[in-house]
Amino acid sequence: MWQKLQRIWNIKDIRNRILFVLGMLVIFRATAHVPVPGIDAGSLSQFLEGNKILGLLNVFSGGSIENFSIVMLGVAPYITASIIFQLLAMVVPQLEELQKEGESGQRKISMYTRLTSIPLATLQGYGLIALLTNSQQNGLFGSLMTFQWIAILTAVTAGTVFLMWIGELITEKNVGNGISLLIFASIVSALPTVLQTAIVNYTPSDLYTYVLFVAIAIITVVGVVYISEGQRNIPVTYARQVRGGVAQSHLPLRVNTAGVIPIIFAISVILFPPIIAQFFVNGTGRLAHLASWVVTVFNNQLIYGIMYFVLVFGFTYFYTAIIFQPDKMAENLQRQGAFIPGIRPGKQTEEYLQKTMTRLVFSGALFLALIAVLPLTVQAITHTQSLVVGGTSLLIVVSVAIEITKQIEAQLTMHEYDRA
Repeated sequence: MWQKLQRIWNIKDIRNRILFVLGMLVIFRATAHVPVPGIDAGSLSQFLEGNKILGLLNVFSGGSIENFSIVMLGVAPYITASIIFQLLAMVVPQLEELQKEGESGQRKISMYTRLTSIPLATLQGYGLIALLTNSQQNGLFGSLMTFQWIAILTAVTAGTVFLMWIGELITEKNVGNGISLLIFASIVSALPTVLQTAIVNYTPSDLYTYVLFVAIAIITVVGVVYISEGQRNIPVTYARQVRGGVAQSHLPLRVNTAGVIPIIFAISVILFPPIIAQFFVNGTGRLAHLASWVVTVFNNQLIYGIMYFVLVFGFTYFYTAIIFQPDKMAENLQRQGAFIPGIRPGKQTEEYLQKTMTRLVFSGALFLALIAVLPLTVQAITHTQSLVVGGTSLLIVVSVAIEITKQIEAQLTMHEYDRA
């Protein structure tokens, strides 16, 4: 391990990339402590402790909501916009054509996603501030004037745009996905506080709860590594590679092609309805009753767990269908004079790859969904709120760490080839 770290440090290009990414993460964490003026931090902290939905959102924003910082919305508006455009690409012919154009089309879709993130950030910021203003806690805000509303919304929207920019700069360095790394940094930054609270509040009667938490952590780490590294090798024969014979190779299909993206998507979707509903709870009429019903439904641990499970499972299939393109893989194999033994090139190869991936995705989707709801199951036994965040956070941290490791190893390999 130390030898590999030394190799990374000795290669100037890779070292500079990693240092740049670390610098961007430091800037991100610094902005998370730049507050928007006019908030009672003590009252806000108490309010978040009693609100499961906003408490979860606060953890994934690295405490930026608790600090009421200019980046309190995190990258949630961007993730929401990404989900919207990926869904629209399935029903809007123009967006579908853009996806087929390759890199140029993806750049246009990314531009539309960034532009859509701006009004979404403004709306989400307005809803969150209005929710806090109308909350049961007194003293969170004073009486906000129109200019104060505009100033706060401008600040939090600019904060989201700033994080999008940082995320893209990180992605360009090929050390990991920028958005995932920002979420990774947010979760990791909260771990010292969680551990400190766990140690301070420890009592002998909590031993069983702590043992369960450690067991979940071990199961999650081992399971994520196992599933992330798992793949099925499809045998491939290259008839034109060897004169007078054939060359044998294989086509690897990963069990979890979607990575950690389904978890991030599911969290974004499952947080949205109760946040919006809580904004209308204090109103009157049918809308208030509907909002109260939504809040009640999402506060039900069983229903919440089922929806979370279904969303993670569904988004795994959804995202895999977007990034896995069996038609292009079959076409590339045919162009290279390659074929899968027993399968005809062309349409049959495409159908075979799609059928095989569908079976593989089931295992990956089931694993991700089970790991996501495992902390909820333990919480029902131990009544410990922190375990709700623990499993999902650990899943994201381990998955992103594996992705970073693979990308750095790929750069090391490319460097060795360049030297040769």
